[in-house]
Amino acid sequence: MARERMSSVDTAWLRMDSSRNLMMIVGVFVFARRVSRDDMARLLEQRLLKFARFRQRVESDATGHYWVDDERFRLERHLKRMKLPSGGDRELQRLTARLANQPLDPAHPLWQFHLVENYNGTSAMVTRMHHCIADGIALVRVMLSLTDASAHEAPPRGDEDTELGSNPWEPWLKPLTRGTVAAIDATGTVVAKSLDAVAHPDRLGDYAQAGGRVLRDTLAILLMSDDTHTRLKGTPSGHKAFAWNDPLPLDEVKAVCKGMGASVNDVLLSCVAGALRHYLLGRGDEVAEDCEIRAMVPVNLRPASEPIHELGNRFGLVPLCLPVGIANPIARVSEVRRRMRELKEGYQPIIAYVMLGAAGMLPQLLQTQILEYLGNKGSAVMTNVPGPAETISMAGVPLSRMMFWVPQSGDIGIGVSILSYAGGVQFGVMSDTALCPDPQAIIDGFAPEFERLVLALAMLPNGFLLGRELEPGELEHALLMDAACS
Repeated sequence: MARERMSSVDTAWLRMDSSRNLMMIVGVFVFARRVSRDDMARLLEQRLLKFARFRQRVESDATGHYWVDDERFRLERHLKRMKLPSGGDRELQRLTARLANQPLDPAHPLWQFHLVENYNGTSAMVTRMHHCIADGIALVRVMLSLTDASAHEAPPRGDEDTELGSNPWEPWLKPLTRGTVAAIDATGTVVAKSLDAVAHPDRLGDYAQAGGRVLRDTLAILLMSDDTHTRLKGTPSGHKAFAWNDPLPLDEVKAVCKGMGASVNDVLLSCVAGALRHYLLGRGDEVAEDCEIRAMVPVNLRPASEPIHELGNRFGLVPLCLPVGIANPIARVSEVRRRMRELKEGYQPIIAYVMLGAAGMLPQLLQTQILEYLGNKGSAVMTNVPGPAETISMAGVPLSRMMFWVPQSGDIGIGVSILSYAGGVQFGVMSDTALCPDPQAIIDGFAPEFERLVLALAMLPNGFLLGRELEPGELEHALLMDAACS
């Protein structure tokens, strides 16, 4: 039987499962009308199973972990039909939570789709895929390859060594911080670039400068302090809860971004910080001005030209401290923008990727200690994926909603997902019930925080925020003067 050795990074994710956090990427798809199981099975047979990883199980021995074909593979084991007792969002959220608490069967390929009937008169699908198969960006690409929009493309003709063609949704699957991919090309490893420096002595200064930043960013990760202790930090129980909101209109978000001279990410991440602030205050907690909640943000390190069949994990992490203590929504956006700019200029995603690969080559006990040390420095994991701008279909039925959550590691108990799709921005929260028993209370804070931002922006003179950095206190003064004049 042919065996393919698992990469060290994928091995790290395979061994990261714990009773507190299972390493599954969970997705929820909502259809505009009912989908039959036969149609879905036919779609998966034709398109998903062309990816070898979805027909392979993991085999382990003293020499490592390997991908091997599952000789007992049956699609019926991986595509399940389920019914809701009654068909509302709460019932679907509870079902998603129950499935997220169930480990995948290690004797077979590590994925399972659950086609849900009786959801608001339509169908939904809950997907569970182990992180060792691929990262979130790669799996979004896989799921979008199942859509009818990609049906015009020539189907794959072979196994994993056959290119599947371009992905029609690739333009929406850009990295959160595009500079990280350029950083790989610009610096690579210090060792590799040192060879080039010998041939080109005139570039030595540039490489030394880059190497100094790499060293500073490495130390920043290794010496990272804990974020503010809030009720969202603690020991997870392993029991999950899910919540999501009605999408915000993307056009309105973009209009606010234009008025502030900020990116969509800056505005959305500021709304996340505001919603977390609202949640803590609503439970009577004190939120000081310097309160920060650190979110580990995955950053795509795949070149856009990489063929869709390339699965595995190719991402880094950046530790973004959300300024939860800042009450003014405009000042909060400004601070998020400053912090994001600083992260984009560094190499932390690449360093985190290298560290994860190194951890996968260590004994599991050491890997666990290292990853838990890093995981305990944060309170949340947050993903932000731009999805298709237009409504897409799967098995001939339009998708009205799509959401994804990546797992949390160590003692992190909060996962925030932001996904733009079909003109809307969808927020979702997955939480451990020991740390946040009702994630809907966080979700309910997103829209009000955005509305506060719109209101505050409307009070400022036209163009006040564009093209410059504000002086300390200038924003507050402008808002107070405007209020006094009115």
